[in-house]
Amino acid sequence: MPILNRAAELQDEVAEWRRHIHARPELLFAVENTAAFVAEKLKEFGVDEIVTGIGRTGVVGLIKGKGEGSRTVGLRADMDALPLTEITGKPWASKTPGKMHACGHDGHTAMLLGAAKYLAETRNFNGNVAVIFQPAEEGGGGGNLMVKDGMMERFDIEEVYGMHNLPGLPVGQFATRKGAIMAATDEFTVTIKGRGGHAAQPHRTIDPIAIGAQIVANLQMIASRSADPLRSVVVSVTKFNAGFAHNVIPNDATFAGTVRTLDPEVRTLAETRFRQIIEGLVAAHGAEAEISFHRNYPVTVNHPDETEHAVATASAIAGEANVNAEIDPMMGGEDFSYMLNARPGAFIFIGNGDSAGLHNPAYDFNDEAIAHGISYWVRLAEQRLGL
Repeated sequence: MPILNRAAELQDEVAEWRRHIHARPELLFAVENTAAFVAEKLKEFGVDEIVTGIGRTGVVGLIKGKGEGSRTVGLRADMDALPLTEITGKPWASKTPGKMHACGHDGHTAMLLGAAKYLAETRNFNGNVAVIFQPAEEGGGGGNLMVKDGMMERFDIEEVYGMHNLPGLPVGQFATRKGAIMAATDEFTVTIKGRGGHAAQPHRTIDPIAIGAQIVANLQMIASRSADPLRSVVVSVTKFNAGFAHNVIPNDATFAGTVRTLDPEVRTLAETRFRQIIEGLVAAHGAEAEISFHRNYPVTVNHPDETEHAVATASAIAGEANVNAEIDPMMGGEDFSYMLNARPGAFIFIGNGDSAGLHNPAYDFNDEAIAHGISYWVRLAEQRLGL
């Protein structure tokens, strides 16, 4: 079954919504204007129940089907942008310097709005569809807050599904997998406290830069010598700050970064070895360390049965040849993981074509994907709820 005729008819209108949102990016939980736009559209569509302020600024709309069933399926999109300055030069480019939709959340929100309009028009399902518009995916954990606010219980959501665009995957294609599909995203900051002094007399100092450099190099031993090579782990130091003059060894040095894993056991192993390596090296040199290790988003794990439903729906729209049901896991993170920890469901990628990569100032969501995304959401809801 190809894309829905009605979805194709809606594409231009939905693209206008997408471009409206794109030009007005908002960060983290401060998505009040985007959330208001979403709520107003849901009201126009005749959505039965609209609740705002879930997870601080999230929006949920409940659409009731023709049947008398009580089962509810949740469909989720994210709304927030990134702190980047856009360089696309598009007519709908960001009007706010330093903020842009560089991950396609504008497209996700618009596609789910398009699906909500279709579902509110047709209601060809037995039960309820909860359309979930989430703030603060980009580091704020908005998905976690929506779950903590009791969203699943309030709307009796039994299954929940998410979708994200993927540059490099052709428009009209989908990709997913059972099990771990995206990584846990732990974050760390470490300050090495040494003893500063003259750069010409290093023997009178405890050099935090030299110690920090050894630590950075040895942290790679977690992946190469501590973890099973068949179980992924990435340790990346992304910041290193120390010193203020050519001839002065500073008192301290600070570095920060991220640890990515796809397995809870490896996640624990990585943190344990991380601390052991740092504590051992600073002790060997007579220094001290302040370690902050924050467990951020958990692993995004697709449930087996729900992944099969997602694959079947995508295949009905795009054809089996255009659905990769065994995509390799990605080491990026996704806070839809919290929703999948709360309810069974699945996360799927939709092709964005040959675009700039995610989190790139030259990125733009591909509007040609809109009809495919709407069709996926609609068919998934109808397939899971029947009539």
